[in-house]
Amino acid sequence: MNDQRPFIIIIAIILVGLALLTKLFLIQVADDSFLKRAERNAIQRVVDHPYRGLVYDRKGRIMVYNNPIFDLMIIPKEFSVKDTAKFCEIFQISKEHLIESYTAARKYSPVKPSPLIKQISTTDFARIQNYLIDYPGLFVMTRAIRSYPQPSSANALGYIGEISPGQLERDTLKYYRQGDYVGLSGIEGFYENQLRGVKGVKYKMVNVRGIDKGPFKNGEYDTASVAGHNLTSTIDLDLQQYGEMLMAGKRGSVVAIEPKTGEVLAMISAPSYDPNLLTGGKFSSNYLELNQDESRPLFNRPIMAMYPPGSIFKIVQSLVGLQMGVLTPNTTYSCNRSLVACHNHPSPVNLFGAVKYSCNPYYHQAYRNMINREVSRNTFKDTEVGLNAWREYVVKFGLGGPLGVDLSNEKGGSIPSSRLYDRIYGPGRWKYSTIYSLSIGQGEMLVTPLQMANLAAIFANKGYYYTPHMIKAIDGDPNQIPAQYRTKNDVGVDPEHFDLIQDAMAEAIYGTAARAAIKDITIAGKTGTAQNPQGEDHSVFIAFAPKEDPKIAIAVYVENAGWGGRAAASTASLMIEKYIKGEISRPALEEYVLLGKFME
Repeated sequence: MNDQRPFIIIIAIILVGLALLTKLFLIQVADDSFLKRAERNAIQRVVDHPYRGLVYDRKGRIMVYNNPIFDLMIIPKEFSVKDTAKFCEIFQISKEHLIESYTAARKYSPVKPSPLIKQISTTDFARIQNYLIDYPGLFVMTRAIRSYPQPSSANALGYIGEISPGQLERDTLKYYRQGDYVGLSGIEGFYENQLRGVKGVKYKMVNVRGIDKGPFKNGEYDTASVAGHNLTSTIDLDLQQYGEMLMAGKRGSVVAIEPKTGEVLAMISAPSYDPNLLTGGKFSSNYLELNQDESRPLFNRPIMAMYPPGSIFKIVQSLVGLQMGVLTPNTTYSCNRSLVACHNHPSPVNLFGAVKYSCNPYYHQAYRNMINREVSRNTFKDTEVGLNAWREYVVKFGLGGPLGVDLSNEKGGSIPSSRLYDRIYGPGRWKYSTIYSLSIGQGEMLVTPLQMANLAAIFANKGYYYTPHMIKAIDGDPNQIPAQYRTKNDVGVDPEHFDLIQDAMAEAIYGTAARAAIKDITIAGKTGTAQNPQGEDHSVFIAFAPKEDPKIAIAVYVENAGWGGRAAASTASLMIEKYIKGEISRPALEEYVLLGKFME
């Protein structure tokens, strides 16, 4: 029996060995899941971020480009530091930031890299690069941020920032990851998909300590990133910068449009800010400071501010009245100031004179005839039906809702309907005497500066407009811009009605805005003074020029600057001359606008 023990032990060893060999065969040959799992542990996937597309002005001058920055990455398992205070001093971070970032990185992965300090400038990188060798587990990853060669057009261009958790949840295509940068406003936000490019991927071999050992399979599975599309904006940088200079120290908006195309030549929001403030490592602190500024520089007034249009709306009233058949060129009313206040001018006036002299009582009476059409014996019902019919004409002028410009957060203003007054006063409890302030662009009516400029383009084009837009071409191809910006919008008013209006607007320059006249350029314009219950009235002016072949339509809105013939008309006149002639021939008027003492 004892002689059989070695034999039994040998048999047992052989059986165990066969079992182990069989299992090893299954693991290494028949089943490659363990091999794949091992490869995953040894291969590091590194995203190759593409260069974001560039932005040029309409003449090919660079407005936005990419500037290299650096993220300091940490591999927690490799990282060690003996003197924490010295480390924090060198890298200019707090001890709390170091602990917080290290803890978060270790929680994510002890052997994979995580950001320790983001968006280090080239200057700071030059200062710290010689210290990196003293701290194992640190390395630098190159990225790019936006840079602006001119501190201009900030509100139109917008800015990029780190993607939020909410945006990540809405990313159904799963393009973005936490820590990626995305366009948050302006052109950067609206054209994010075109600008962002296509990410690439590189696979690197790393050992168990996370140290780079070279490309995986000689880069066989790597994919190169593809840079984003370049955009040619509609902005004329010279005109934009000149307008920003004129609006310095003021609050308001200037919007200039090329009437025949809807291309925005200038979009000025005052006050504004240097777009370079919202780049790099100080983005958060600078954004907080700008956001808390009482002058609201981040507020994009041309598309977000809403004001009563004032007297400029009288042009719309004139055209709607002509199209409805309520007005003719010979329709005459007296300047009855018992109805509504007015300034001194000849009386009575026909439609031409009403536009030329901006007669408030004329439009009070004309609007009443548009609204009260005697379609019902019930006065209240008659006003309701008339208001809704009138509103259908007005909204075709691009009012009462967003125009659809290629910028985010555009407001639509308000053209009141009967539903609004029913909510305010109750059904059947309001009539014309309740709403007559709409006749002269006051009351519950609101428009944006962009809509005002678009009205000027409609008057220039004799009844049509292209939706205002900020981008002229994508990668040099104008056909790549969205189709909506290449589609003509008709406002439903016969072109012949515009002849009288254009002539009257040209005459009005010499009446209410004489200082806006330019030698050798015929301007057709209209002033407005929008009431402001909180302080001084707002100065408003719209115009197009040259009258015979319009090349620019413009709207200027200067808050708390009083009469439209001063601040707004003067600013618009200088902008028109700058764009058409390329230079200014009236230095005294320029000095007057720059000084800004419009109420004296």
